[in-house]
Amino acid sequence: MIKVWGRNNSTNVKKVLWCLEELGLEYENIPAGGQFGKTHDPEYLAMNPNALIPCLQDDTTGITLWESNVIVRYLAAQYGQQSLWTENPAKRAQGEKWMDWAASTLPYAFRGVYLGLVRTPPEQRDEQSIEQSRKECEKLLTMLDQALAQSEWLSGEEFGIADIAPAPIVYGLLNLDITWPEWPHLRNWYQRLSQRPAFRRIVMIPLS
Repeated sequence: MIKVWGRNNSTNVKKVLWCLEELGLEYENIPAGGQFGKTHDPEYLAMNPNALIPCLQDDTTGITLWESNVIVRYLAAQYGQQSLWTENPAKRAQGEKWMDWAASTLPYAFRGVYLGLVRTPPEQRDEQSIEQSRKECEKLLTMLDQALAQSEWLSGEEFGIADIAPAPIVYGLLNLDITWPEWPHLRNWYQRLSQRPAFRRIVMIPLS
């Protein structure tokens, strides 16, 4: 059995749960983090000393992992050889650069606008900070739109792990009360994602 520790409204947890669903793997999701606590319990810190979510335990291989993109890569390599994973290093690297970008660049702009509009009461919002984050998000999603003009998927010719990494954040941004540019290639990509049952089940839940 695979266990995933983390609350299901976290963008990083969504990546892992979505990947598991795409692979058709059985798993148990144990709520942790935020209002659920647990991440500072000694038992959890023994698994993930960062006290962050998600954390994965795979009883089949005996491995415990943290860092969402690492978990997604592991699941794809271990269980998705015929679907989400390619053994071609060049093809894989072309997609994986978007995974690292989705972990190192996109979240910082996303947090400012998302936390400001979703988790902050209107009377407490820093409108100037939110606007700065919005502009940065617009710039970054324009980059995605340009990339998707060249390829149907960020992973290349087929859907793969590079599409999983940024998509929960993109979902969050496109569903905020913000008027965004048209981004035809990005929106076509998003529409294709929204036709995937696993994406709808795991990612397309109310923002909170």
